[in-house]
Amino acid sequence: MSSLNQALRAALDHRQDLLAELHQQGTDCYRLFHGSQEGAAGLTIDRYGPQLLVQSFHQSLERDALLQLHETISQHLGLHSLLVYNDRSKGNSRIDRDDPVYRVEDAALEDLVGHEWGLNYRVRGRHAGQDPLLFLDLRNARGWVKQHSAGKSVLNLFAYTCGVGLSAAAGGASEVCNLDFAEGNLAVGRENGQLNPQLPKMQFIQSDYFAAIRQLAGLPIIQRRHKLPSYPRLEQRQYDLVLLDPPAWAKSAFGTVDLLRDYQSLLKPALLTTAENGVLICCNNLAKVTMDDWREQVLRCAEKAGRPVRDWQVLSPGSDFPSLDQQPPLKTLILQL
Repeated sequence: MSSLNQALRAALDHRQDLLAELHQQGTDCYRLFHGSQEGAAGLTIDRYGPQLLVQSFHQSLERDALLQLHETISQHLGLHSLLVYNDRSKGNSRIDRDDPVYRVEDAALEDLVGHEWGLNYRVRGRHAGQDPLLFLDLRNARGWVKQHSAGKSVLNLFAYTCGVGLSAAAGGASEVCNLDFAEGNLAVGRENGQLNPQLPKMQFIQSDYFAAIRQLAGLPIIQRRHKLPSYPRLEQRQYDLVLLDPPAWAKSAFGTVDLLRDYQSLLKPALLTTAENGVLICCNNLAKVTMDDWREQVLRCAEKAGRPVRDWQVLSPGSDFPSLDQQPPLKTLILQL
């Protein structure tokens, strides 16, 4: 047996109780192998409902090794999943659709449905950008929102495909607003809403973060050297529950998202947009930033913004995202204001 297959079998054994729990709660989307922590850096294996998504970021998998992984997982789960392999070790992997290692079945690339916390989600194994349409390490945060959103107005910032918004709607939120710059992300969010027709309708706003959040917070939009592009006009207001999950870095005419050097410029307006006695859930996905340092930064920023934190808690990813040093890249803080 290869060392890779041994590592996979060990990972599957460690997940046995977790998978039983997830299946019971209506979840069939989870990480089966977290290579950086389980013996094969740069390799991830995720289940998305009927689909098995294998991705390599450092070097290509050989075909025989890929098929052996698929067979091992099929035996362990007792089902034959539709295999998709994305080799992302090459520089052009986000646009190159050549499939030299494994010719995927047509059925695996169709629009499929995965499930999490009893909700339906659109999943696509390969699409522009190749990032999964549901980031699995945020599952516990979506579950927390589902449990704590009854009767609350919810603002989902950097909403991506609106999983947090969908969870809030399922939890009985009085209002859900999803905000993201990319119309393609929001289009998938609308699909997710349509896949759950029993839920109330959500709101979708396509806008740059800084343009939107500064209006909601009652702050002026900073005029740069060049004329600003057009943007949706929003009224100042606050929400009972706000989620802030920004990318590591992004730049626009309105400002720069930089989690390492300037988290405060993202956090301050989000604090001001959170209602008195409300909850702000904030995330940081930079591995090089420690939880202790980032938490202190967040608490200081809240104090300076006049929105001191009454209580806070750390929400860790599920155990399908193990961290040997107990410092997972994704850090999530739940702030009671």
